[in-house]
Amino acid sequence: MKKRLAVFILLSFCCATMLSVAVRAQGSAGAGTSSTSSGQQQTTPQAQQQPSQPKLMSPNVANVQPGEVYHRPTDKEKLRSWAFVSFGPYAFIGSAAAAGEQQAKNSAPEWGQGWDAYGVRVANNFGINLVTQTTRYGLAQVFHEDTLFYRCECDGFVPRLKHALISTITARRGDDGHRVFSVASLVAPYAGGETAALAWYPSRYNAMDGFRISNYNLAVQAGLNVALEFIYGGPRTFLGKHHVPVLSNATGSSQQ
Repeated sequence: MKKRLAVFILLSFCCATMLSVAVRAQGSAGAGTSSTSSGQQQTTPQAQQQPSQPKLMSPNVANVQPGEVYHRPTDKEKLRSWAFVSFGPYAFIGSAAAAGEQQAKNSAPEWGQGWDAYGVRVANNFGINLVTQTTRYGLAQVFHEDTLFYRCECDGFVPRLKHALISTITARRGDDGHRVFSVASLVAPYAGGETAALAWYPSRYNAMDGFRISNYNLAVQAGLNVALEFIYGGPRTFLGKHHVPVLSNATGSSQQ
């Protein structure tokens, strides 16, 4: 009971952080509009500033191409990214695919087989992802981290692979976007796995099972970063070179 209470407190903390940031984002958005309108006459034309402005792409990647100036995302952009990775199509597709694998392996056995059992497994994976993304978002706001994925400015398969894997436990901080070890990125996958094991998995599951699930969750996050580096969006990626319909348009991989 104490463990479940601790998990409940953690989730409540993250939700409270999310709501407070959302309110702050609405306020800052209004203030930013007025300040922008008053300073437009003193700045350079908008067209010259656009290259340094990031475009949030799907799923959790900022479209800042190598060589462009880093632009720290606003609270509104971070909130929109959280909503996409938590409730967007990739969250449902990933949950359904993982549930299919678990159904084939009959994990957990207590859930049985059939469509009802498959639905339980889909909900399980969706819940793990929701807790993971919410924890990452909430802690990133607390520690002032930018946990969006940025593709590597380097060339070569090995350096880019290393960048994608390191990005799993690092984030950007400050106006210059320097990279630091990320508490939010490391804690989030373990919050998702432990919450599942202690909250809705069968009663025989304990914290050690949650740790095992969390390790798998961390590996999945690393795999997603690798996919963002080499597959999704951007002229230097696989889909960018082949201009795959639908996906290319959705991720902006046809942009130069």
